[in-house]
Amino acid sequence: MPPDRHFRWALAADAEVLADVMFDSVRNGESPYSEAQRAAWVPARPAGEGWAGRLRNQDVLVAEQEGEPVGFMTLAEGGYIDLAFIRPAARGSGLFRQMLSRIVERAEARGEARLWTHASLTAEPAFARHGFVMLGRERVRVRDQELERCEMERRIGED
Repeated sequence: MPPDRHFRWALAADAEVLADVMFDSVRNGESPYSEAQRAAWVPARPAGEGWAGRLRNQDVLVAEQEGEPVGFMTLAEGGYIDLAFIRPAARGSGLFRQMLSRIVERAEARGEARLWTHASLTAEPAFARHGFVMLGRERVRVRDQELERCEMERRIGED
C-alpha cells in the first residue's frame, strides 16, 4: 500500500524543517558525491534570513508523510527549479514524480514555457526520467571542493 502523503505549499514557518530535509538529503543516504563534497555543499543546516529569503522568493511545495516533511521542491521565476530534496528514507517511492507533477501544474498556471534546473548528480536521473533533457555539464567550486552538476530543461506540455 502506498504511503499516506499530503502536499501543501510552504509557509514561512517551515524554513527550519525544510533545512532539516535538505541537510538529511545531502548528508545521509547513498550519493555519487564524496563525504568531503557533501560536507562542502551543506556543511550545516541552512538557517537565518538568507535561507528564509531564498524560500520566501519561490513557490515551495512540501511533501508530508505521516505528518512529517519528507521532501520539498521549489519553483522560482522563469520556471527555475532551484531546490529539490527528498529524505533518503523516502527515495524510490514515487515522491519525486508526485512533487514534480504539482510543480508542473503551478508553472503552467503561471504561464511558464519551460522548467529548468541545475541538477546534482543525485537528482539528475530523476529529472531525466521525467522528460528533462541535459543542456550541459559543469563543475562548480563549493568551498574547497568541486561538484559536478548539469543544466537540464523540460518544455511545459511535453511529457
